[in-house]
Amino acid sequence: MSVSEAATLADVLRLQGQIRGDATALVFEGHSTSFRTLDRHSNAVANGLMALGVQRHERVAYLGKNSDIFIELLFGAIKAGVVMAPVNWRLAGPEIAFIVEDCKAAILFVGPEFVEQVRDLQSQLPGVRFFMTTEGGASEWQDFRSWRDAQNDRDPDTPLGKNEVAIQLYTSGTTGKPKGAMLSHDNFLSLLRIAEQDTPDWNKWTEDDVSLVAMPIFHIGGVGWAVYGLYHGAKSVIAREFDPTKVLDFFERFGISKLFLVPAAMQFIVRQPRARQVGFSRLRYILYGASPVPAGLVEGSIPVFRCGLLEMERQDEA
Repeated sequence: MSVSEAATLADVLRLQGQIRGDATALVFEGHSTSFRTLDRHSNAVANGLMALGVQRHERVAYLGKNSDIFIELLFGAIKAGVVMAPVNWRLAGPEIAFIVEDCKAAILFVGPEFVEQVRDLQSQLPGVRFFMTTEGGASEWQDFRSWRDAQNDRDPDTPLGKNEVAIQLYTSGTTGKPKGAMLSHDNFLSLLRIAEQDTPDWNKWTEDDVSLVAMPIFHIGGVGWAVYGLYHGAKSVIAREFDPTKVLDFFERFGISKLFLVPAAMQFIVRQPRARQVGFSRLRYILYGASPVPAGLVEGSIPVFRCGLLEMERQDEA
């Protein structure tokens, strides 16, 4: 079976674990993870979730910035038939509590920046059965890596259908409370396959491509782009959060060839004086979207990046 024939996102990672094997899948703050290791780690996460009694179709939530651990958690949840619900870490405490309780999260995985905030919110989260830190910082809660490494890393081989929910993303709640948008495996894979039709130049990927995941993973522009890179077997460099200076560092260090940005992020980079000194020789395309494009931004970006620019509309709901 080829990746283009995969029925679920779990199949995508399994296949890339075999096809790409020891090739680098993720790079995060000096740590590299191969496709094979990512596949194995996600198996351990899946088995660990089931050992904790998390049932099929239950939700687990993630409150943290971008990291390689989130990708392990996402695919581990998928392989267990469990649904990941990443939470917008920019929200105020009551809004975070609302989302975690609304999705009925059995487990809340907490990034290091938010341990104290979640401690303060615990009384407002009666439905959460387990709290776990992704990078330590709370002795009363289990640490993710020690928990993961104690699990069996054999594939649980949980039966999954293409129409089952793969992830639950929350809208911004501009007209009321945030609403959970449930995206199926087919939502992701159909979009990827449509993009492959006639293989437009912007969607030609090679084993040498390096993708930058710089947008937040609680939004489709972040998590969707991360899945996009894994689907194509590319190396994905993960930025903990968007910082224009660090983005330029990533270009110099890793030779980024593709990335997705919102227009405001593009503008921040273009306005950096150093952007005219950084080599973008490997950059082939920037995909951008998710908000209106300011007048002149595209024209101003072309002489800086000297690459193809493609507007792409993405919605958490679709």
